[in-house]
Amino acid sequence: MAYSSSEGRGELIDTLASAIDELGYALAALGAAYEQLDNASADTLEEDLFGPAQRAYGRAQRALSGFAARHGLEGRTFAPQEAGLPSTGPKGFVENAADALSVAAGRLAEVQDAPAALEVGDAELRAAIAEVRALVDPLSQRARELIRRLGR
Repeated sequence: MAYSSSEGRGELIDTLASAIDELGYALAALGAAYEQLDNASADTLEEDLFGPAQRAYGRAQRALSGFAARHGLEGRTFAPQEAGLPSTGPKGFVENAADALSVAAGRLAEVQDAPAALEVGDAELRAAIAEVRALVDPLSQRARELIRRLGR
C-alpha cells in the first residue's frame, strides 16, 4: 500500500517520539534512584547511565524537532515524567529504567530500519538516530549490571 511522504514522515516522528517518551521515563526513574543511593553508587549511576541517557534524550529531541521543521511538520513537546512511588526503591527504579531503555533502543532501531527512513527521511535524521542509538544501546545492559551490584 502506497503512502504519502507526509504520512511516512509522520510515522517516523511518532515512533521517534515514542522512543523519546521512554527515554524521559528512564531519566525520571534514574533520577529517583539517584536520590536514594549512597554517594558512590549515585556517582556510578550518574556517570554510567544518567549522563548518557540525558545526552540521548536531548539529541533525540533535537533530531525530531529539526526533522519536523525541515519538512514543515508539527514537532512534539515532551513533559517531565513521574518515576513512581519512593517505595519502589533504588533497585526498582533502576530496573524500570533498564526496561524503558530497552524499549527506547528497540524503537530507535525501528525508526532506523524503517523503509520510510530511506524513502522520506533525510541524512540528518539518519545520522542523529545513529548517534542516539550509539548512546542508548549499551545502557540497558549497564543498568542491569548496576542492579546486580545493588542487590548485594
